[in-house]
Amino acid sequence: MKKILIIEDNEEVRENTAEILMLSDYEVITASNGKEGVEIAMAQHPDLIVCDIMMPVLDGYGVLHLLSKHEDTATIPFIFLTAKAEKADLRKGMEMGADDYLTKPFDGIELLNAIEVRLKKSQALKQKLSTGSEELNAFIDNAKQKGLLKLTNNECIIYSYKRKHVLYSEGQKPKAVYYIISGKVKVYKTSDEGKELITGMYTTGDFFGYLPVLQDINYRENAEVLEDAEMMLIPREDFKKLITADAQTAKEFIGLMTNNMMNKEEDLLNLAYNTLRKKVAYGLVRLAEKYKADNSKETVISLPREDIAQSIGIATESLIRTLTDFKKEGLIDLHPGRVTILNENKLRNLPY
Repeated sequence: MKKILIIEDNEEVRENTAEILMLSDYEVITASNGKEGVEIAMAQHPDLIVCDIMMPVLDGYGVLHLLSKHEDTATIPFIFLTAKAEKADLRKGMEMGADDYLTKPFDGIELLNAIEVRLKKSQALKQKLSTGSEELNAFIDNAKQKGLLKLTNNECIIYSYKRKHVLYSEGQKPKAVYYIISGKVKVYKTSDEGKELITGMYTTGDFFGYLPVLQDINYRENAEVLEDAEMMLIPREDFKKLITADAQTAKEFIGLMTNNMMNKEEDLLNLAYNTLRKKVAYGLVRLAEKYKADNSKETVISLPREDIAQSIGIATESLIRTLTDFKKEGLIDLHPGRVTILNENKLRNLPY
C-alpha cells in the first residue's frame, strides 16, 4: 500500500483529502504545518507528498526546499496545493522541483489522477535506476555458482588500462566481452567529418561489447578508457558457451540486453523531442547515475565538455551556454574538466 503524506493547515481540506485517499486504498499520514510535515517526511519516507503552499511556521516552498536537501527525501514526488491560480506561483513551484500543482478547490478525480500519474512515473524511474550493475553482478554471481564462469583463472583474465587507451576500433573483429571492475569507458562513433557521437558510457559492474560477439560481426563503434580501469575480459568463444550452456543464464542476459535497449530508446527520444535545456539536464542525470559515489551528497562528473556534449548529441557551444545557465540557477557548479551536480532532483524535473 502506497503511503501519502498530506501537509495542510486547513483542517477541513486536510481531512477531506485524507478521506478521499483512504477510500482509494492509500495509507495516509497528515501534518498541520510545514515544519511538522518535514519531520514526518524525514522519519517515515512517504511515497508521495501533497502539500499546501500558504501555511504557518513553514510554507510549502520551504518544505520542498528542505526535503530536496536530503538524499532520502529529495526524490519523493511532490504535489503543491494552493488557493491561488497566479502563474507566478505555478512557475515558482515547478522551478523548485515540484512534480505537479493543483488549485483549490479541486475534485477527487483530479487529485487521484495526479497522484496516480506521479506514482507511476516514480516507480518507473526507480526500476530504471535499479537496473544496471546490480543485475549484471547478479548475472556474474549466478554464472559462477553454476560453474559456467570462473573469474580468477586464465579463462577470464583481468587487465589494467590507462586513461585514453583504445580498447577496440570500428571495423575490428571482436575477441572478447568486457566487464568493468573499476573505472569508466566511453563507446562512440565517428562521422565522415571526424565528429564524435558518444553512444554509451559504462562504469563499474557494466558489460559492454557483447552485441558484436553475439551477432558475429565486426565492431561498428570505438571504445576508449575515460579513467584508469580494471576489466575482466571474457574470450569470445567462452562467452558464447556461457550463454548457450544454460537456458536460464541466457534468459537473464537477454533481459539485461533488453534493459540496455530501453535506455537507448529513451536517449533517442530525449535527443529528438526535448528542448535544449531538458536535453542537457537529461544527459547530466544519466551521467550522474554513472558517476555517483556511495554516501556522497554531491556527484562530480569528471569529463571534458566535448565528451559531455557528444554523449548528449549537441554542439559543445550549446552545452557550455546551458551549463552556464544551470550554474546561475544553482543546479550545478563548474570547474575545469568537472561538473558538480548540486540539485539532481530539480534537473530530473526541469519544467522546460
